[in-house]
Order: sequence, then C-alpha cells, then structure tokens
Amino acid sequence: MKNIFLFLGIFIFTSLSAQYDNINAGESISFRVHYGFLTAGNATLTTTKTSYKGQPAFYVKGVGKTSGAAKAFFKVEDVYESYVNEKNQPLFYVRNVSEGSYTQHLQSTFNPANNTLVLVDKKHTDRPAKTVKVPDDVQDILSCFYYLRSMDNLKVGSVIKMNVWIDDELFPFQLKVVGTEKINTKFGKINCLKIIPSVISGRVFKAKEGVTMWVTNDQNKVPVLIKAELAVGSLKASIDSYANVKYPLKFEK
Repeated sequence: MKNIFLFLGIFIFTSLSAQYDNINAGESISFRVHYGFLTAGNATLTTTKTSYKGQPAFYVKGVGKTSGAAKAFFKVEDVYESYVNEKNQPLFYVRNVSEGSYTQHLQSTFNPANNTLVLVDKKHTDRPAKTVKVPDDVQDILSCFYYLRSMDNLKVGSVIKMNVWIDDELFPFQLKVVGTEKINTKFGKINCLKIIPSVISGRVFKAKEGVTMWVTNDQNKVPVLIKAELAVGSLKASIDSYANVKYPLKFEK
C-alpha cells in the first residue's frame, strides 16, 4: 500500500491559498487497488483546512487498507498525514503503517526557514531524533501530490523535477507529461493527461519508468488511474469515488 501513496503522493496536490485554488478543503478521492487480478484494497485521500502551530495550513490524510481475500493473507493498515503551509511547503509529515508483521511510525517536522527537518521514530523511542538538511524545494510523499496538481501549466511536453521525502530518505523524481488519452472509469470515459514518473529502479519497481498515471485534463487534475510494474507482479489503482471536487468532472457515458 505504501506504493499507492508513493504514486498518488507524486500527484494529488493541496490548495492552500488563492494561488492554488483548484482544490476544495473537504475534497475526498478514493481508489480501488488491484494486485494482478486480485482486488487488494482501497486508498482514500482527504483534505481539510486547519492550522499548524498557529499558522494556516492544509491537512492532508491518506489511508490505505487491504480488503477481502488479500486482507486474510496480508493485512495492511497505512495512515499518512501532512500539514502544508500557504507557500505549499510541508510542515509536518507522519507515516504510521502496519503491513503484515512490519510496522513503522515516523514523524518529520520541517523547518522551511533553514531547509532542515527533524525525524523522530515513534516506534523505536530509544533512537534519538535526527536532523536532516534538505533542499528548499522538498516535498513529502503527500504534499507533493497537491503541489503538482495545482500547477496551472501542466501540459503535454511538461517535465517536472522535484525532491520527495519518503519515510526517512530523500529521493529525486522527474515527471513527464507524454500525451492525452480517454480513460474508462466506473463513471464513464474522461479525457486525461498521461504522465510517466521516473522512479527508483531496483528498489520497488521493475524499471526506472515502470509507472504510468492518468489525471483529468482539466482544472481539477484528479488522478483516475495508476498502473505500475513492480519487482513482483503489477499494481493498478482506479478511481472508485470522489466528493467535493472544485470543478465538475466531465465523464462521458
């Protein structure tokens, strides 16, 4: 399920001020996740306008869970949280996951003023907090969603580079908008931008460009489909429900 938030996390971005006004507070998007032919679970992303340590912020939450037969074999309950300021900079990021016998609970507090973050391991409380120097354009796995999604110049031929903080490491990513395509969904067909992110080869995916995603070719830029070839098997996430999107989604029956 971590991989779904990595894909989504590379594309679902938060609107924090008038500069990024294409996403409502209260927006909710859910995805059905398939591993091969098996329905493996679901992932949901929600946004709320709030405050963090006295400053206005957007709170983004991602929840992923296995379901059905997949849950019986491998139970996953993942929670990701991010607070983002009005400049679209992450302030506080949480990864709290349970995947089979593996658990992890990490908190990262960002300090945009001096380009550092403080990483705390809430599971292993004997480990000291670690201060990490990061680039001034750093995003966490959730905040990067909304940063990219709110770009008004995203079009065929665009190439976007960014540095993404994932768990306890910093990784460079590049996304290329390679074309447009009509995608079938449970709601009908919709015109989409086709995007290929360059991801970490050898770590999770089969190849450097083993992931493809489609987002609505409109002001919302809502992800509707993600496909990935993993080191073992393949993964697909398709939009299953949505609510409170800023602009109407124009599905064709």
